[in-house]
Amino acid sequence: MNLRRIAFGAAGAAGVVAVLEVISRTGLVDAAALPPASVVLRAAAELAVDQEFLVDVGATLKAWFGGLALSVLVAVPLGVLLGSVPFLGTAARALVELLRPIPSVALIPLAIILFASPTQMKMSLIFYACLWPILINTLYALRDVDPVAKESLRSFGFGTPAVLWRVSLPSAAPFIATGIRIAASVALIVVISTELIAGGFDGVGIYLADTQSGGGQTDLMLAGAVWAGALGLLANVALLGVERVAFRWQSARVEGVA
Repeated sequence: MNLRRIAFGAAGAAGVVAVLEVISRTGLVDAAALPPASVVLRAAAELAVDQEFLVDVGATLKAWFGGLALSVLVAVPLGVLLGSVPFLGTAARALVELLRPIPSVALIPLAIILFASPTQMKMSLIFYACLWPILINTLYALRDVDPVAKESLRSFGFGTPAVLWRVSLPSAAPFIATGIRIAASVALIVVISTELIAGGFDGVGIYLADTQSGGGQTDLMLAGAVWAGALGLLANVALLGVERVAFRWQSARVEGVA
């Protein structure tokens, strides 16, 4: 099944590349505005061995990982606390709903003032953006734990910490992992957007901005965008792999029910 999905995905990507190639080659769109897909892919392949671009990728990944890791370290324990203590969850609900809709890019001017380091600035915005999907997933996952399972453990004399450790967290863990995977994609969007808007010394967003300010090198700009998408895809695939290994029992249960 996995091989079939990969084959279908590759066929879809190849079809899009072919359509874009035809559009550019036939003159339906100005090739200067939309270079042929083959030209863009060739430029992307050349970027894979470009030392300056690899430094940009490293800077983006450093901020991405740091901000995402920090959000996990804060959001998961906070979500467990708010989800396990009802009155705390109720008290914090209004604050969460007030802060959650604020887009992280709107906080870029504040982050520039607060943090002198571009990396710290990017990490702070990633942290803010990723905090909410992980926190919300954790909260809802804990609320949806089977109450019968919890009451059964309590009937055997187990206290609240034991119920949380033995029932609630194992049941909620797959949903928390899904929140982390969603946050990883959000983090990549935020870090590249921040680099594009706020500037800095290095990063994929800085590279994209430089290719446009340096004479409109659209092929190089699109090649950088291809790598930005590839980074997001690789991160998602890696996290999916971790989920399948860590929660193999859940996959087996779903297959048994099916």
